[in-house]
Amino acid sequence: MTTATPAGGEGWTFWIDRGGTFTDVIGRDPAGVEHSRKLLSASPTYEDAAVEAMRRLLGAGAGAPFPAERVAAIKMGTTVATNALLERKGARTLLVVTRGFADALTIGDQARPDLFALSPERPAPLQARTIEAEERLGADAAVVTALDERALAAELTQAVADGFESVAIAFLHSDLDPAHEIAAGRLATAAGFQTVVLSHEASPLPRFIPRAETAVADAYLTPVLRTYVDKVARAVSGAPLWFMTSAGGLVRADAFRGRDAVLSGPAGGVVGVARTTEAAGAKAALGFDMGGTSTDVCRYAGTLERRDQAQVAGAKLRSPMLDVETVASGGGSILAFDGFRARVGPASAGADPGPAAYGRGGPATVTDANLVLGRLDPAHFPSIFGPKGDAPLDVAAARARLSELAAAMGADSAEAAAEGFLAVAVEQMAQAVRRISTERGFDPRDHALVAFGGAAGQVACDVAEALGVSEMLSPRYASLLSAWGIGQARARVLRHAGLERALDAAGLAAAADLAERLADEARAGLAAQGAEAGEAHLRLRLRYEGSDAALPVGLGDLAAAKADFEAAHQRLFGFVEPGRTVLVASVEAEVSELTLVHPDESRDPGVLSKGVAAGRKSLSPDFRRDEPFVVEIDRVAAPVEGPALIVRGDTQIAVLAGWTAAVEADQLVRLVRTAAVTAQALNASKPDPVTLELFNRRFMGVAEAMGAALERTAQSVNIKERLDFSCALFDADGGLVANAPHMPVHLGSMGASVRAVRDRHANLRPGDAFALNNPYAGGTHLPDITVVMPIFVEAGAERPTGATMPTSAGCSRARCRRSRRRWTKRACCWTPCRSCGTTCSSRPRCGRPWRPGVGRRAIPTRTSAT
Repeated sequence: MTTATPAGGEGWTFWIDRGGTFTDVIGRDPAGVEHSRKLLSASPTYEDAAVEAMRRLLGAGAGAPFPAERVAAIKMGTTVATNALLERKGARTLLVVTRGFADALTIGDQARPDLFALSPERPAPLQARTIEAEERLGADAAVVTALDERALAAELTQAVADGFESVAIAFLHSDLDPAHEIAAGRLATAAGFQTVVLSHEASPLPRFIPRAETAVADAYLTPVLRTYVDKVARAVSGAPLWFMTSAGGLVRADAFRGRDAVLSGPAGGVVGVARTTEAAGAKAALGFDMGGTSTDVCRYAGTLERRDQAQVAGAKLRSPMLDVETVASGGGSILAFDGFRARVGPASAGADPGPAAYGRGGPATVTDANLVLGRLDPAHFPSIFGPKGDAPLDVAAARARLSELAAAMGADSAEAAAEGFLAVAVEQMAQAVRRISTERGFDPRDHALVAFGGAAGQVACDVAEALGVSEMLSPRYASLLSAWGIGQARARVLRHAGLERALDAAGLAAAADLAERLADEARAGLAAQGAEAGEAHLRLRLRYEGSDAALPVGLGDLAAAKADFEAAHQRLFGFVEPGRTVLVASVEAEVSELTLVHPDESRDPGVLSKGVAAGRKSLSPDFRRDEPFVVEIDRVAAPVEGPALIVRGDTQIAVLAGWTAAVEADQLVRLVRTAAVTAQALNASKPDPVTLELFNRRFMGVAEAMGAALERTAQSVNIKERLDFSCALFDADGGLVANAPHMPVHLGSMGASVRAVRDRHANLRPGDAFALNNPYAGGTHLPDITVVMPIFVEAGAERPTGATMPTSAGCSRARCRRSRRRWTKRACCWTPCRSCGTTCSSRPRCGRPWRPGVGRRAIPTRTSAT
């Protein structure tokens, strides 16, 4: 395995992920031996966790200077920018815009993130003041109004006197001609602003609102980031310092910007997933990073997948960043029963008081459920818990909290409650994985699951089974993979620019010229950071004219570019339009440094204490109802069949029944499903709190996937930004089963549309879809279109919750529930009537005696979207 170091030379290299709760540090000494430390990010005993960990590994005594001469490179990811957004602790920022657009960012676009909120709360703007400059460019970049420099200079000088330290300048159409922004930037620097951000540099693409929002976020965050970076640089006495960007590359400390830092830590995890996937020989992988508060998921299939927009704590940025989905379900997520359903998160117990097992009076969490079920062995944890921080994990406290929940839910035992809550947590995490796989046209079954983060090993087999994945990988640094991934990252510079040309011979030539210019700029950017440039990767972003769904393809010949675009469009949206004009929306050039090869990887015992010898040990009455085999990873010489618990320094891996685990080179643990997954039977006639929550989330996931497809394919701004549509699932009688959080006003009438389709069409077949806008048949008004599509479930399959079909038990003696006619032949209750096509859950419309049909057996339920 190889890794890269932006700064060469002999000495220590450090890979650091500074998180909100813990800071993970891996240090490689000059002999190639790796050492790891995990410290609290904030502690009264040291000023900075990252620096303290490096000092300990270097053996620098208290008060001694930092031995910078012994350090070759420090590579670091940080959550400083993200925390500044969450806490609204950025710099006091001024926004300068074209006259007449002072309220543009306050108005924003038409997106409404919480449509069901009766009193939605608008996030506070990042800019503290907005001033308008007398200037204007036309849509053709022609000067409509010249910049009034004298008036602007006076206002900028006054803003500095009022305490503003950072300014964002965003003028209309500056992506076409930045001359006015450049002039205004010179005035701001002369006025005394410490940080000046020009929108055409922060986001050199069309559309004023996202460009201005990105400039403001950059101006708001960069001073805070610079303060932290400078503090670390002083603490390490000038040792070579690099930071991880959201796009998955490293930049020198002096080039690290706020807009590049919002995914700095998680980006390291994505790079770690990529390197683990390659080392394991897998073609594609789904990254599953389960920490204490949340779970991050990503996908890797040969290239680092990126997106160009993100929203964090109400702030929007348009900047290249790795594609990561987050769900509020981690090891510290609180388990609760609301009287109807079993809930997991989003609230977290945090580090203090932490889970109940920490012995500090905390609530029941996912960690407690894992402990009660034997998926964690307390003997392999250090005694750092309890009120004084010197006690072992308190298994009795975890069991007591879960017993209370079991009594409230009517569960048989604490173990039964724990299993139910874990099932809900697994479903939440599986839904997040589906959003970056299934909803984007990729089958998760074609991927391996790379599980990392401190809590992932205990539930990774369950998540894999929920997704149909048959292979799971647990890398050596499972709980420190983000730090390890930062160590594998290379310095890279990415440049992009808008083009908006038709994809033809002339447009492709213009794109190639622009790509070469951007590549030259990227090489120059790497050279300025002291890194030797490697190969340049050139990409186009193509879209259909009239659509804003731009898809990335490689820069090649005309036929190949169009074929790649249509294949990606078909996979993502399910259709192509051969006669429609394809536009080159933008061009990207990415240049990475040359890779340097390190000595062979070493084995590191990790950050947790070692435990007892291997042996069969009963941790609880329930580990999928079996007794687990506890074994330390160094003692695994042959494949281990589940149920078993593999323990190593940084994590514990629960190997479920039907799975086999093998330890490979560099302590990579590969788990393979060796037996078919057996679905657990659910009693839909008597739903318990867990079943209700599971079906709620599954049906909600279907409705949300419908909305995502509609949003992506729509050309209407009302659809794409305002989410002016509704997606829901209905039963055969038009009863609402589940709806996604879109426009709620349509939901009241959509059931009538479902019933109208049912009444007018006796024989529904798979693939049928009906569109109606009749106000007398559930339509709200004529411009609204309601699409109703029946869903058919094969007879004998588990019927969905909300459908009103009777069960198949004793159907030879069953009566049709509404017609009260007795069936005279043995037939499944779900079989449609041969005369009218309806099932025994609906009143026969043919007026004839009920006649069980033959052939196709299905349950018609309805899905409706408007």
